[in-house]
Amino acid sequence: MNSQPVVIKSSKNGINLILDDKLPFTELLEEIKKKFIDSEKFFKNAHIAISFEGRSLSQGEQFEVIETIQQNTSITVICILDHDELMDEVMQRRIGAYQESHSPQTGQFYKGTLRSGQQLESQTSMIILGDVNPGAKVIAKGNIVILGALKGIAYAGADGDDRCFVAALEMDPVQIKIGDHIGRSADKKEVSKGFRRKAKAEAPMPQIATVYENQILIEPISSGLLKNIL
Repeated sequence: MNSQPVVIKSSKNGINLILDDKLPFTELLEEIKKKFIDSEKFFKNAHIAISFEGRSLSQGEQFEVIETIQQNTSITVICILDHDELMDEVMQRRIGAYQESHSPQTGQFYKGTLRSGQQLESQTSMIILGDVNPGAKVIAKGNIVILGALKGIAYAGADGDDRCFVAALEMDPVQIKIGDHIGRSADKKEVSKGFRRKAKAEAPMPQIATVYENQILIEPISSGLLKNIL
């Protein structure tokens, strides 16, 4: 067990949050709140990726940690990642593109499920705590991160930027568009070039969609600790 219940360590892509595995979760949230408020000057207006260590968190608990951080600081959490070198390399490239394309603009944060007929638009990037159901659409000039299931339509890089990405805990879209590149799911019986999936997951897991060789490539973000998170 750590001497401190919450330890923040810098990583090349963001921060690694080392958490005590014995402290009751409600008390842990308070410790996280205090730690980030005390560290606010170091992370002011930062857009970061975050990883967890030392404690196994459920998807709901991870959402609460993100909300606690974002409600009490000026930090925007872009995504949650794992200690996987290949994934780190991909995310480092994409986070770099995000910062280059959208700084000093801030991304938008939306909590809730988008249902059929609903459309959400952002002039920057969009982080959604919830599902995007069939018939719903998300459009962003930056990246789209869905901390839930993507079963509708996602359009990232809406101003033509094909360096953007779409990430989701469960990737089962009707359509993804990044810049000028479009992919539709064959499972949804759409007619198009479709997606290229690097690996087919046996169970829902976090995946990321990027443009590779002029088509939409969907691949797992990691194969280990990110089974239920992004």
